[in-house]
Amino acid sequence: MRDTLHGVVIPDPYRWLEDQQAPATRAWIDAQNRYAHACLDSLPGTPGLERRLSELLRVTRTDVPVERGGIYFYTKRRPRDEQAILYMRNGSTGRERVFLDPNSLSADHSISAGYFDLSPSGSLAAYYLRAGGDDRTTIRIRDVRAGRDLPDSLPRDFIDDFSFRRDESGYYYIILKPLVGRRVFYHAIGTPLARDSIIFGEGYGPDAMFGVSTSENGKHLIVGVYHGWAHSDIFAEDLAAQGPLLPVVRDSDALFDARFAGDRLFVMTDWHAPRKRIMEVLPGSYGPGGWKEVVPEGPAPIEDWSLAGGRIFVQYLRNVHSRIAVFSADGTPAGDVHLPGHGSATVPAGRWQSGEAFFQYSSFVYPPVVNRLLIRTGHTGVWARTDARVTPSEFETRQVWCTSKDGARVPMFLVMKRGLPLDGKRPVYLTGYGGFDVSMVPQFSPIAVVWAEHGGVFALPNLRGGEEFGTAWHEAGMGEKKQNVFDDFIAAAEWLIANHVSRPRAIGLEGESNGGLLVGAAMTQRPELFGAVVCEYPLLDMLRYHLFLQGPQWVPEYGSAADPAQFRTLYAYSPYHHVRQGIRYPSTLFETGDADTRVAPLHARKMTALLQALADPRSRFLLHYDTEAGHSGGQPVGKRLQDGARVLSFLLWQIGAGGE
Repeated sequence: MRDTLHGVVIPDPYRWLEDQQAPATRAWIDAQNRYAHACLDSLPGTPGLERRLSELLRVTRTDVPVERGGIYFYTKRRPRDEQAILYMRNGSTGRERVFLDPNSLSADHSISAGYFDLSPSGSLAAYYLRAGGDDRTTIRIRDVRAGRDLPDSLPRDFIDDFSFRRDESGYYYIILKPLVGRRVFYHAIGTPLARDSIIFGEGYGPDAMFGVSTSENGKHLIVGVYHGWAHSDIFAEDLAAQGPLLPVVRDSDALFDARFAGDRLFVMTDWHAPRKRIMEVLPGSYGPGGWKEVVPEGPAPIEDWSLAGGRIFVQYLRNVHSRIAVFSADGTPAGDVHLPGHGSATVPAGRWQSGEAFFQYSSFVYPPVVNRLLIRTGHTGVWARTDARVTPSEFETRQVWCTSKDGARVPMFLVMKRGLPLDGKRPVYLTGYGGFDVSMVPQFSPIAVVWAEHGGVFALPNLRGGEEFGTAWHEAGMGEKKQNVFDDFIAAAEWLIANHVSRPRAIGLEGESNGGLLVGAAMTQRPELFGAVVCEYPLLDMLRYHLFLQGPQWVPEYGSAADPAQFRTLYAYSPYHHVRQGIRYPSTLFETGDADTRVAPLHARKMTALLQALADPRSRFLLHYDTEAGHSGGQPVGKRLQDGARVLSFLLWQIGAGGE
């Protein structure tokens, strides 16, 4: 198969593998799975790795609670649970009750559940059910006091967002139709779903993403429209006056995130502030030029923010470590929230009218802790602790700086056993992301712990394309500048070699989704540097990605081959189009599956076939294809243990002794 795009002939010998249900494709998948299992199932270290991961994952872990009407809703997974259980209790120290236990919903424990939204009084709870890692969910509405589900559930679909009205008369929700777009609906409780009306979204294509929320006091509705990850529009409706949705800001080249505190509307934005600031929308004003600055741009970028207890909480990233600052509603500084070290914390979450908020803290080797913050006094106390078997003092985390091809300085975290001699031969687990303004922060990683315990170095560079240093850092790694991300990643590997941490072919790569594209580009551009690759749920054919599943919404980040200039950029790095005959690429394990309804599994299928056909046969190219796994998580703990042990054992098999 050949295409001609903008005058360039593009071979695509494995186009036939795009047809996921074709008999030939299914037979090919079955053969690949047999080959992968024959290579992987008998690796001697796998059982021990799975046992150690079990000690880190089969533990009691509680997530941040949400309080509504004096009831605390949260999820918790105990050591024997395959899936987290939904709990509730009256008061922060009241008796714990099970809201829903998804472990009984499927024999293989593949169905997961979670809270989607809670009505302001806590009388209604919307919760989701997800099968495997599918992005499609079923939403059910429960009368909390009666303990029964209402007939107002949403059938399994791509449901992006959900928000109750304060009076509990109905709810708003967003449905994505792949390759068509999103629409915002309203459902009146007690009426047939067929009567639901579209209140927003007509005319928008699949590249636009929406968010919907109602204000805490129930008087206002906000709809956000996100054109990629770089700019957005905001619309608001006065629900009390039953007015129309009106634009707060539209057709700007900046990003806006709007939230109500009572009747006051605050917005976090990078408008004329690449590290972001917080502004208040003044009544009757349109556009940021007429708004009041409340929290000015600072030297560190704003990662997240919240409104709780009459305060504004701002989570900054200071050299990729969390700092949480507190401000009054007029912007007066009110101190910081105490954090136990240089790690990552979620922004405190609570209600505007409440006196408490909750946040989570962790670092690479420090298991998550949920803290309760008393907003008036600033006192914090542990609300729930994860009891993973790890001693943080046995490890050390360093932050080093690499110089990329164009001179940009890129930070990188290194995690290792304390006192580990760096002799230039250490096996390295090098991972990253570099896209969609996702910041890769130091959070608890069982993989990092186990790799370090095996004498290796876990390395995480903060590549451009993320937002560790603000909007400019993201924009420097998107679109026509995407090659900067791969250059940063390669520079990280070269730093590890030049500074006697490791050596060529003793470095293993791992990346998922956009990170799968990252490692695919690195291995095809500099194959001699790396000894092994794990490429999970990846994008690899960058000339056709936008034609499948949720691909159109990523065009603002990557570009589209339909555009001549963007085609040249994509073609220059598309991994599938840079596999060459006879090159010794690093041995690679591809991971994907039928339930990935976000990134089409065809990318991994086609890349596996091409490498097996063309590459130097001294390397192995394996495809582990799970018919139930998908992009959105939700796997039972047992499967997560198997997956993690498989990744670690593959890399240790290939580079565990420091490469060749």
